[in-house]
Amino acid sequence: MRPVIGVSPLIDEKRNSIWMLPGYVDALAQAGGLPVIIPPTTDEDALSAYSEMCDGLLLAGGQDVDPALYGAPRSPLCGEPCETLDVMEGYLLGRFLDSDKPVFGICRGLQFLNAALGGTLTQDIPSELGTSVCHSMTPPYDRVVHRVDIARPSPLYDIAGRTSLGVNSYHHQCVKELSPRLTAAAVSEDGITEAAYMPGKRFVLAVQWHPELSYKSDEVSRALFGAFVRASRRV
Repeated sequence: MRPVIGVSPLIDEKRNSIWMLPGYVDALAQAGGLPVIIPPTTDEDALSAYSEMCDGLLLAGGQDVDPALYGAPRSPLCGEPCETLDVMEGYLLGRFLDSDKPVFGICRGLQFLNAALGGTLTQDIPSELGTSVCHSMTPPYDRVVHRVDIARPSPLYDIAGRTSLGVNSYHHQCVKELSPRLTAAAVSEDGITEAAYMPGKRFVLAVQWHPELSYKSDEVSRALFGAFVRASRRV
């Protein structure tokens, strides 16, 4: 049976709509998963039902995380957060961690995972860090713009089979202080945490780059989705 993967939605509050980049669901389907976009809600009964229905949770990219989640004032350069998404993902994450169901985070997914578990974020990389490494690329988005060093041992090393990887990159926020419940799995050339995992869990891994935009041409991107879907299969 194909594992059901709940995917957090992309939200356009100005247009009062939800949407999804096809790469997320297409990559999951290609890996053997059955993706389901979870409608935005803070109704705990509904979220509990989705938690029971889904075998894995993908925390997708999207709005900036509300700095209130990690006890910081909001910078003028921080994007408008989405309270519904923050509350919804927080509830789902808690349920999936309690049940030891797999969680895979991408971009905002890494940032939210870190903030929800007690870490902090840099709210705007250009103004706060001034790095020369490109973290906000222009199209096409399936090309390499910088490299990351992968920790060995780590689940990411097990999946990628290498200690260095070229990645795409499209974000202006990043992990500042890593949650004490997470372990870094990859670091960029300028010292930014690019991937992290939760030790002791079946599969809790998040990356800062965008494998959903490069899975068609990049084997490691496909391997990430494949490992997540395999971990989500019911035993």
